[in-house]
Amino acid sequence: MSHLGLETNYTVEISAKLNQLLVNYQIYYQNLRALHWNVKGQYFFQLHKMFEEYYNSAAEVVDEIAERILMLGATPLHTLKDYIEKSELAAVKNVSDGKEGVEIVVQNMCFLLGKLREINSFAADNKDDGTVALATEIIPDYEKNLWMLKAWLNK
Repeated sequence: MSHLGLETNYTVEISAKLNQLLVNYQIYYQNLRALHWNVKGQYFFQLHKMFEEYYNSAAEVVDEIAERILMLGATPLHTLKDYIEKSELAAVKNVSDGKEGVEIVVQNMCFLLGKLREINSFAADNKDDGTVALATEIIPDYEKNLWMLKAWLNK
């Protein structure tokens, strides 16, 4: 047994999965910052505010993921080099069109939601209630945000 009464092999594996989620979240966070700064057009006020709300929320999630990794006895990845080299999400550059920005956010959220569901299932199979609680707290917000964004895009 290791930290928190969980099997050592499991904590190593879930920490790696959470670190992968963390690096993707850091790129997602920075994408939201870039979209917030650069959005232009008729939806500027609406999207500028929304992107800010989303990046503030993402910053909180990043902190929660990192703290969970620490609770599991591992070290969260924390350098820009780690984020760039290990992220599966692409960094946004020079996107100012609001609709394109929303489509990027939808793609990023769908990706993160899939990762969260995988982690949730793996943690549940290993009786890791803390990680399950973390994922379970985040998933409904992303489902609701995706529903709203897709409605805005008329999809």
